Amino acid sequence: MERIPILKMGKFLLVTIQVDMHDRLVMTLQDDLTHKISATGARGVLIDISALEIVDSFIGRMIANIAGMSRVLDAKTVVTGMQPAVAITLVELGLALDGVQTALNVDRGIMLLEKLIELEEGGADLESEHDHDSEH
Repeated sequence: MERIPILKMGKFLLVTIQVDMHDRLVMTLQDDLTHKISATGARGVLIDISALEIVDSFIGRMIANIAGMSRVLDAKTVVTGMQPAVAITLVELGLALDGVQTALNVDRGIMLLEKLIELEEGGADLESEHDHDSEH
């Protein structure tokens, strides 16, 4: 069975899609990715779609679903390398990709994930300090 490789890079998972996606492959990727996030405790998922020239509504929805599942598993999702034609198609299809951050390339995507996680961890520290202060 054909699979998209998922690489662990520190606290992130990197998915580079180099083949045309069909429905079964997208479903397999979704399952593999959720299992890998759970197994590794990854805090971020970077999906590089720079090789994709076409994204249909099903694949667009699945990317949004992956982001939703990642959020539930406490991981952020960033999609990188979106071709202009793909962006236009997603807008024309009315797919907003809620919960999906985008970046121009993998380097910027990693920087964005690091910033998102840093902000989240900083926010948690501020909340615990506030809770501690209110006890006194």
